Amino acid sequence: MAEGFLPVSRADMEEQGIKQLDFVYIIGDAYVDHPSFGHAIISRILKAHGYSVGIISQPDWKDNESINILGEPRLAFIVMGGNMDSMVNHYSVSKKRRETDAFTPGGATGKRPDYATVVYCNLIRRTYRNKPIIAGGIEASLRRLAHYDYWSNKVKRSLLLDSGADLLLYGMGEHSIIEMADALNSGIDIKDLTFIRGSVYKTKDLSSVYDYIMLPSYDEIKADKKTYAESFYKQYINTDPYGAKTLVEPYPNGVYVVQNTPSLPLTTDEMDFVYSLPYMRNYHPSYEKEGGVPAIKEIKFSLTSNRGCFGGCSFCALTFHQGRIIQVRSHESIMEEAKKITEDKEFKGYIHDVGGPTANFRHPSCEKQGTKGVCPNKQCLFPKPCKNLYVDHSDYLELLRKLRGLPKVKKVFIRSGIRFDYLLADKDDSFFKEMVRYHISGQLKVAPEHVSDNVLRLMGKPSNDVYESFIKKYKALNEAIGMNQFVVPYLMSSHPGSTMKDAVILAEYLRDLGYMPEQVQDFYPTPSTISTCMYYTGYDPRTMEKVYVPVNPHEKAMQRALIQYRNPKNYDLVYETLTLAGREDLIGYSPKCLIRPKKGQGYQNSNTKGNNMGKGEKGKKGSHKKKAIRNIHKKKQGKT
Repeated sequence: MAEGFLPVSRADMEEQGIKQLDFVYIIGDAYVDHPSFGHAIISRILKAHGYSVGIISQPDWKDNESINILGEPRLAFIVMGGNMDSMVNHYSVSKKRRETDAFTPGGATGKRPDYATVVYCNLIRRTYRNKPIIAGGIEASLRRLAHYDYWSNKVKRSLLLDSGADLLLYGMGEHSIIEMADALNSGIDIKDLTFIRGSVYKTKDLSSVYDYIMLPSYDEIKADKKTYAESFYKQYINTDPYGAKTLVEPYPNGVYVVQNTPSLPLTTDEMDFVYSLPYMRNYHPSYEKEGGVPAIKEIKFSLTSNRGCFGGCSFCALTFHQGRIIQVRSHESIMEEAKKITEDKEFKGYIHDVGGPTANFRHPSCEKQGTKGVCPNKQCLFPKPCKNLYVDHSDYLELLRKLRGLPKVKKVFIRSGIRFDYLLADKDDSFFKEMVRYHISGQLKVAPEHVSDNVLRLMGKPSNDVYESFIKKYKALNEAIGMNQFVVPYLMSSHPGSTMKDAVILAEYLRDLGYMPEQVQDFYPTPSTISTCMYYTGYDPRTMEKVYVPVNPHEKAMQRALIQYRNPKNYDLVYETLTLAGREDLIGYSPKCLIRPKKGQGYQNSNTKGNNMGKGEKGKKGSHKKKAIRNIHKKKQGKT
């Protein structure tokens, strides 16, 4: 075993002089000791505070002995399902099994169970009835209270109850994991760990819980969707560490699940400490024979600059997990890691990304957040940028300039998302200009998500005219320096609020743009987002207004097909959609049409919307068709 990795076997423990581990960490991913993996950060920070940690990666959940390979830990088992929710990892939005798993050696599938955190915790409990179990990670964090589960189409209980874990740590976990470890190490019983910020516990006695919000009971939200939406929004506006209150959710038999207030955000010094730990920066060498772990390719030569996001997109779970307050590393910390990257024998001179959830956020959105937190009922950028919004790219620009100046560095890319509305709000164009000149690999990926303002409003995204302004400015800056770089827009189909009319509007926009995206994301109802709440309940929890939701799989397929209307495989779906939407005027040979008519059928002239051709117009149809064919031939020859 390469020196420096944490023990994964008894032989490793003996080699490192460990008789009994303090913590055994069960993870659903392959063991990758890199700070882009949650299990690497948590295990390294525990070790830095004097605790020994061993890793059991992807145990066989059908074999009780699989969690015994490192013996019984002195303090507790820690369980994390993986860097992704195991259900998202396993299934596409159409609930079809994915063919690969980037977090497993060789990209193999089937190495972890569905609902991995719950299964692993139950696996441990069958053998170790009294040993503390701590659940954490993204899967536990977003399922910490009762939640709608898309894959079973049910409202599930808090993961804490279904897993049998003693304590659930939500959010990023650096503060809460050490507070938990120190408490257990001092002899405090796990049942008495009711005071840790960023934790969830279960109890039958609320006498020691103060200043809390009583949520509707599990039975109530399961019985009534409107009540579910109301409960969800109470949770959503209590995600800020400075203003949030303790939440209590009642369950049958007198059980309460108690969510303590969120952990405080990391300071820059704390962030620097986390990223300075002695990570091996690669997957465990035992995976080499299987071809390694595919996920490392995406992050090995990338740099994390920040955490948190005040963008507030409805379909994103970041508010629930990382929070809206931006936390950043110092330039010195990032430069130190960049130098390590350049020393890697596989480094080719390209830093793939410098960013985070949103690359161009390098400070809190306003000054008051450092002491008072974020506004519970207002967004920083939506529907318009707040008048108190602090817009400044100078710090990020200075960082990128330093990175560009490093020896061995040929190019520094920005590949994590940017908020184009925040970029436009900056009166100083310096960052925008240098991004275009130095930090794009021929095409910039941005996420307008849609063009219908009705859908964008529900998404929490800026109106389409903001995106159009961004594109106009982007093109102008490219032309000014003699470059011809493209924009690749990420688009989403079937988001709550998207009607057939909205889907057609998006298809017409793409037609006029002359662009058909290779990939389209159909809205995926993942746990604990506003959009998922809308999908399940039909209510926008922010306003309690009713929302149209495309839930029928066939309708979702039609909306998705419209975005890729040029793909021959989508022809029948597009034809059906346009017919149902009363938009037969988009079937024909006019430049404004999306598809051709079916063989042997009349077609719609774009100038005679709503009228189908009669039998007496076969000749006209033939002449139009011949003319269209001649035009196609001319285009191929470069004549038109």
